[in-house]
Amino acid sequence: MELGGPWAWLLGLPTAVVYGSLALFVSVLHNVFLLYYVDTFVSVYKINKAAFWVGETVFLLWNSLNDPLFGWLSDRQFLSSQPWSGAGLSSRAVVLARVRALGWHGPLLALSFLAFWVPWAPAGLQFLLCLCLYDGFLTLVDLHHHALLADLALSAHDRTHLNFYCSLFSAAGSLSVFASYAFWNKEDFSSFRAFCVALAACSGLGFVGATRLLRRRVEAAGREPGCPSLAVDGGLGEEELLVGGKEAGSITLSQYLRQLARHRNFLWFVGMDLVQVFHCHFNSNFFPLFLEHLLSDHISLSTGSFLLGISYVAPHLNNLYFLPLCRRWGVYAVVRGLFLLKLGLSLLMLLAGPDHPGLLCLFIASNRVFTEGTCKLLTLVVTDLVDEDLVLNHRKQAASALLFGMVALVTKPGQTFAPLLGTWLLCFYTGHDLFQQPPLTPVGSAQPWPEPPAPPPAQAPALRQGCFYLLVLVPITCALLQLFTWSQFTLHGRRLHMVKAQRQNLARAQTLDVKTV
Repeated sequence: MELGGPWAWLLGLPTAVVYGSLALFVSVLHNVFLLYYVDTFVSVYKINKAAFWVGETVFLLWNSLNDPLFGWLSDRQFLSSQPWSGAGLSSRAVVLARVRALGWHGPLLALSFLAFWVPWAPAGLQFLLCLCLYDGFLTLVDLHHHALLADLALSAHDRTHLNFYCSLFSAAGSLSVFASYAFWNKEDFSSFRAFCVALAACSGLGFVGATRLLRRRVEAAGREPGCPSLAVDGGLGEEELLVGGKEAGSITLSQYLRQLARHRNFLWFVGMDLVQVFHCHFNSNFFPLFLEHLLSDHISLSTGSFLLGISYVAPHLNNLYFLPLCRRWGVYAVVRGLFLLKLGLSLLMLLAGPDHPGLLCLFIASNRVFTEGTCKLLTLVVTDLVDEDLVLNHRKQAASALLFGMVALVTKPGQTFAPLLGTWLLCFYTGHDLFQQPPLTPVGSAQPWPEPPAPPPAQAPALRQGCFYLLVLVPITCALLQLFTWSQFTLHGRRLHMVKAQRQNLARAQTLDVKTV
């Protein structure tokens, strides 16, 4: 199908813009999902407590296992050295396969998002199925989208360029959180349901359009002599790295895991990233608690709601500044600087004490924004690990999606540790058990079930002091652990340049081998 007339300008969009737009179509759905799915099932569909926790438990297991599972199913062929029929599978073919997968899985993600907002089964069963379906398609979309970052570009400059547009479009997608406030009404759910239908339609159609544009760029780069490369850095325009070779034998999952266990930088990275994922979710889980007990006497409810909403958008906008720094100084140096900044601000807040509301407000907001922003920069580090994995293990093609999946497998337990360790620490410091009072929930969410009344006012000072220590000591501990593990990570500077040069040389050498056959 040829685009013409008023739509012809779409064909001239840079690859980075089209790639980044895919983040918009995920973000418009996922932020609304995170904010409202619990409230919908608890307050609107009236799910019972037992069914709710069964669904969350199954979801926890599925959420932890589906990343490496889908990564293995997607990329296991790239670990094999068995001969392929024909000339082999080229880098261009790999990119095309990922783009086609996004073209299917993106609209299915939008449909699974819609399944939350229309009752079609008993509440407990619908809750379980919706969570697993949605998270499954979200994982597939995320894996292929992140893998394309490693497949479309090789140089750090071009990968940060692609990531810049991801942050820009993700920030735009986060605005759906603010728009949702105008439609959310538990008593009359029809307007919010219509809003979700509109979001899903825009997302699904956006995935179809963006993936078609990307596919046309890949196919044109292969058909037309002298055609500009699809890749930002020229990686796919002139060369094609072929999967397959003369050797026989395949790599099993256990062999692959042993290779990862010998990948020193991978091990140090996932250790650091586990702490980062923990800290990100700790901030998300306890953000309302800190506002309630540290700032409720100094800010209005609307100000607290605004702070919560802006915390979804600000990390993406923040990265628009940090990504140019990554191009200039390298991701390693910027991430290390953010860890030092986190440590310095936390120590300053600890010395200042809890009686400075302006400083507290700034610290709570900046702590969440910088922590979330760091998480988004680490995607670039994983793409460098993909390159190193290919070079160290002499792979025929980078197993990008599989490596992203293995990183998620190791680091996702941090999501579970955050609320568990946080509530235990609060109880340890103050003797106050959060489960003995109505839980504090984010704006847009409801209190799930009635609980015993809150502790008497006499405990308030101790609780406030405990919240303050939790607020500052957790980032101090996380920063110290991360600075140590990050200091052991060597994939930067000269070594990173060497790995990228070897990957480019490997591509050229295998291309020449194929031409001489």
